[in-house]
Amino acid sequence: MTMFAEFPAGFVWGTATAAYQIEGAADEDGRGPSIWDTFCTVPGAIAGGDTGAVACDHYHRYAEDVDLMAGLGVNAYRFSIAWPRIQADGTGPANPKGLDFYRRLVERLLERGITPYVTLYHWDLPQALQDRGGWPERDTAYRFADYAALVRDGLGDLVGHWITLNEPKVSSHAGYGSGIHAPGIRDLAQRERATHHLLLAHSLASRVLEDAGHVGIVVDLSPVDPFAASDRPAARQLDAELHRTFLDPILATPPDFLGVNYYRRMLVRDSQVVLPDGVPVTTVGWPIQPLGLRDLLVDLRAEYPNLPPIYITENGASLEPGVDDPLRVDYLRRHLLAIHSAIAEGVDVRGYFLWTLMDNFEWAEGYSAKFGLFAVLPDQRRIPRASARFFAQVASTNMVD
Repeated sequence: MTMFAEFPAGFVWGTATAAYQIEGAADEDGRGPSIWDTFCTVPGAIAGGDTGAVACDHYHRYAEDVDLMAGLGVNAYRFSIAWPRIQADGTGPANPKGLDFYRRLVERLLERGITPYVTLYHWDLPQALQDRGGWPERDTAYRFADYAALVRDGLGDLVGHWITLNEPKVSSHAGYGSGIHAPGIRDLAQRERATHHLLLAHSLASRVLEDAGHVGIVVDLSPVDPFAASDRPAARQLDAELHRTFLDPILATPPDFLGVNYYRRMLVRDSQVVLPDGVPVTTVGWPIQPLGLRDLLVDLRAEYPNLPPIYITENGASLEPGVDDPLRVDYLRRHLLAIHSAIAEGVDVRGYFLWTLMDNFEWAEGYSAKFGLFAVLPDQRRIPRASARFFAQVASTNMVD
């Protein structure tokens, strides 16, 4: 007999994307260059020398893509707005053509019964602001607040769910620390200043948006496990550096909701993150450990008494490139069951956004990593995978078998 895990009434089912990863149209309608446009020109920075200049051509195909979502039966869509599409150089008035694009997208979503969840910043800082110092400069936080006000004024009558920043840790640590992401800087002092100013930007933008609906932030979290007792201090230190540095100030004055992105656990051995033995990995080398998501959520609730409602704002895997993808179906099923288990233990999880709608430009991995429910062919045709049919069944029934 088939058993089903039913989610709470009103649970939100959606997919997630980011502007630079799908939009293309990098130099159309007044859009200025972002740090990712620049970073993609650095030899060796991106696998295959790929860029997001065309990506999935979502800028021109957004209506078709919204129809794909409607066909899945999802009731929400998390997407980001490209800051340089609104302000080419990160300052001044809003670019009307930029706002018009997002307004058309939001209107199309609402027509199809899909609620927009708008992320204001998913890593595409205007290059002009980076030229003036980027996130290590305090002024960038104030420029972000100005930008947030422009988007609020342009879309606030249609949008009621806002996310200030996506994964500020990645912006600071990968952008200014390890340099594996744009702008490609390796400087600990700049990393620490960027961390502080990103958190300031979240606070400032939250005030700007406080009367425009529900406001949250998205953090990427991983349980950090010691390999042995002797590894516990190193594991605690890594957890503090990657997670508590962000969670503690964010939850000191809790947002309306917390977005959690989960992809993997971390195992610390001899002060290094290592792969556990016998655990399958994705094509980008991340261990697949679904129960880590349950543990993460339960621990968050125990550690932060004032924890706001949670949305899983990203979860997914780069696996088979073809349309028959049983490994991805299994990955999704087991992670959804882990969320269901956490809810049963009292964690207030309100929704799940799968990463991602379709194969796209996966940052430093270029187009080599395939996370999508839909494969995207060279001619831009979107082809549904088996996982798309699985997720459509979940979204339409509110249950996982």
